[in-house]
Amino acid sequence: MAVHFHEEDLPAGVLTGTGALAVDTETMGLATLRDRLCVVQIADGSGDEHLVRFGPGSRYEAPNLKAVLADPAREKIYHFARFDLAAIHHYLGVMAGPVFCTKIASKLVRTYTDRHGLKNLVEELLGESISKQQQSSDWGGPVISDAQRDYAASDVRYLHRLKDELTVRLEREGRTHLAQACFAFLPARALLDVAGWAEHDIFSHM
Repeated sequence: MAVHFHEEDLPAGVLTGTGALAVDTETMGLATLRDRLCVVQIADGSGDEHLVRFGPGSRYEAPNLKAVLADPAREKIYHFARFDLAAIHHYLGVMAGPVFCTKIASKLVRTYTDRHGLKNLVEELLGESISKQQQSSDWGGPVISDAQRDYAASDVRYLHRLKDELTVRLEREGRTHLAQACFAFLPARALLDVAGWAEHDIFSHM
């Protein structure tokens, strides 16, 4: 297992296979239009994680990363895909689907709890522990520390295994079709967020 750090793009030929990809992002904050994209984490489940860092003033060209993210034949696994899809689309200009979201899947099958964070899922479903100490650190600084790199990598390290376990539970509870419908809508939900409807439920009567 290794964490590979890249500036501004993936190297050519990296992650060019056919399997599902785990994807996450680190930004300067939670407001997509205000808080720039700093890091994209991506892994194919083979044991290595790749971090692509974008500096201040980046043009976000990243043709290799964009090609991998935009590949419609490769499923992308996220935890809270809504946020990551919006950030990737706004800054990189691609819609990184099709989607499997472990947070949505958890909410559909773990109805016995309201704890659906990645740390909670990894502990309960996989019996492992991850640290969230670096979650609120400065991702836009000139240096990304080793602790930050390990934290960022851990956000994609377990997603393939979580997807496998949650898929079994969705099937067991007869909710696979609901999950798939939610996943299919997520790109539109992300676009609505960026377009100004983040806090408005357009399906409500009001």
